[in-house]
Amino acid sequence: MTVTVRFDEVQVGTELPAGSFPVTRATLVQYAGASGDFNPIHWNEKFALEVGLPDVIAHGMFTMAEAVRIVTDWTGDPAAVVEYGVRFTKPVIVPNDGVGATVGVTGKVAALLDDNRVRVDLVATSEGQKVLGMARAVVRLG
Repeated sequence: MTVTVRFDEVQVGTELPAGSFPVTRATLVQYAGASGDFNPIHWNEKFALEVGLPDVIAHGMFTMAEAVRIVTDWTGDPAAVVEYGVRFTKPVIVPNDGVGATVGVTGKVAALLDDNRVRVDLVATSEGQKVLGMARAVVRLG
């Protein structure tokens, strides 16, 4: 793959196309199988309630991966992401209602760096709550 966004085409404040990602119980089971994380808080409602959660919650790493998708979609190349980090602020609650939850993500170029790199700050929300804090990706552009 090749990066499709050029460094000289962006500036501080450039907004990335927003993304909206559905999360269902089936999605969580698929992610558990792929990641090996079968913690019952991610698929067993009874267990999640017993440990004090409001319902089943999405894996934090799944939420983190979904959020960075707007960056990789924007650049056209996942390898363009050279750094990525977040703080988990709220869980994504996934009800068993046939609909699940939605994670909405926006991003904006926050800094121009050396070596054709930019820092993109992300905001990820679900049910009106910010679910990731300090979500930042450093991306090398063409």
